[in-house]
Amino acid sequence: MVTYLMENRHRRADLTDKDSQGNTVLHALVVIVENTDENTEMVSMMYDHILTQHSKLKKKGQVELETIENDKGFTPLKLAAKLGKIGLFKHMLHREFTEEEMRPLSRKLTEWVYGPVHSSLYDMSSIETDEDRSVLEIVVFGTNVPNRPEMLQIEPLRSILQDKWDRFASKIFLMNFLVYLLYLFIFTAVAFYRKKGQPPFPVQNVPLDHLRCVGEVITVLGAVWFFIKALISFHRNPPRFKTLYMDGFSDILFFLQASLLLICTILYFCGRREYVGILVLSLAFAWINVLHYLRGSKQMGMYSVMMQRMILVDLFHFLCVYSVLLLGFSAAIVALHEETPRYIKKVINGTLVQVRGKPRCKKPCYSNIRFTILEMFKFTIGMGDLGFTDRVEYKEVFYTLLILYIVLTYILLLNMLIALMGSTVEITSKESENIWNLQRAVTILDMERTLPRYLKDKLFSGVSHVTLDLQESKTRKFFRVEEMNWKQWKSNLGVNREEDPGEKMMMMMMMSGPKESRSMAVHAHMHAHTHTQTVKGH
Repeated sequence: MVTYLMENRHRRADLTDKDSQGNTVLHALVVIVENTDENTEMVSMMYDHILTQHSKLKKKGQVELETIENDKGFTPLKLAAKLGKIGLFKHMLHREFTEEEMRPLSRKLTEWVYGPVHSSLYDMSSIETDEDRSVLEIVVFGTNVPNRPEMLQIEPLRSILQDKWDRFASKIFLMNFLVYLLYLFIFTAVAFYRKKGQPPFPVQNVPLDHLRCVGEVITVLGAVWFFIKALISFHRNPPRFKTLYMDGFSDILFFLQASLLLICTILYFCGRREYVGILVLSLAFAWINVLHYLRGSKQMGMYSVMMQRMILVDLFHFLCVYSVLLLGFSAAIVALHEETPRYIKKVINGTLVQVRGKPRCKKPCYSNIRFTILEMFKFTIGMGDLGFTDRVEYKEVFYTLLILYIVLTYILLLNMLIALMGSTVEITSKESENIWNLQRAVTILDMERTLPRYLKDKLFSGVSHVTLDLQESKTRKFFRVEEMNWKQWKSNLGVNREEDPGEKMMMMMMMSGPKESRSMAVHAHMHAHTHTQTVKGH
């Protein structure tokens, strides 16, 4: 039916027609596809069929069907990335046609194959960050995109991110880590050697006081930087509880650290001594934020992902139930507690009599709800004190409450928390690597955005420019990926046709583009030939 509509000689269907939202037929296929093998295979076949038929029937100079954007600025490839249609998304990135006339529609070119080893060139158009709303940015920063960690493991996204990390991101990340450690040591020294008394303190004309003042200025400026950076991150991706597990909560912790330090600065200049409490809280968050830099290591990064999962899921659920039991039983203990009466002597109508006065505790009593909550928490961790039982009016009721509280919290909840954490480690270990890769990808693109424009152009991935359509003489940037596929090694063994890139494609690479592109094509040809001969000899 589709073929008939496209080839109808009376009135052909125009594949560039759009609906009310600017979607073409390819956009519609992306929207309706499901992430199941059978449905993805059917829609992928229809997608390729429409694409090839349009290429055969289109007139010279007509726009490519796959490059048409809808009203929101998404091409079919970008829309598949936005909607998390991972099956069709992978098919579109790995699309390769062997027919010579359909070769320009390919997004993947096989250079050579020998056994399980094969080298491929992937089209970089719409993927690299030098374009607006690139596929990488959509997947990495799209908090609402399903299957984000899994999509980043699809080639060439995985190799592009690894290439960025190896070329510049790892060096910048290490430098940022060292700078943050220096800032943290200065912050700690400023908090430790702070002046005692009523703020603000005048700057004395001594070297040590000048040095302390410089340290305070550095810590405040650092807080301003972290505050602005966190606001920019929140504006781009508003934090949501459902996405904290994937993206982590390091931005929130940096925001709290910076906010507390800025509040502390305001209280200091207002002459409030309460600034000390805010200062030490900010210092604690500053040391916790060192964990953000665990992303630079794979093992430590996966460990950090497991910690985030336990905090956001297991520990959060435990605290919700435990807080109810803690407050409830503490209120019951306070209501049951009775102070020993105190009698004082007074002269009434010329007669000295004893009058019952207000009870007075020489130390904190269990009539105080805050003190009782703290003591009940000690019972939860096995450090409770029964020294207050003499002041309880109904001891049987008290012991019943205490035993019930210990059974529910110390025996039941804590052991349940330990069991859930063990289960979380077992489950998360299978997906923690993908989540760590996602968090590292966010860090890579964030660092790339801070680079100047002239330096970005030099750091973009891409190894060669290839002209697949000599009539239109358009060059496309490709990225080389060498992979291992043990599932097809027997079928590929001894297939000489695909070992070398092919004379026609190499001739097009060498004949088109500037001198630099031709030299890169020759280098690619020599690299593939040498690698193949080495594998054969081995």
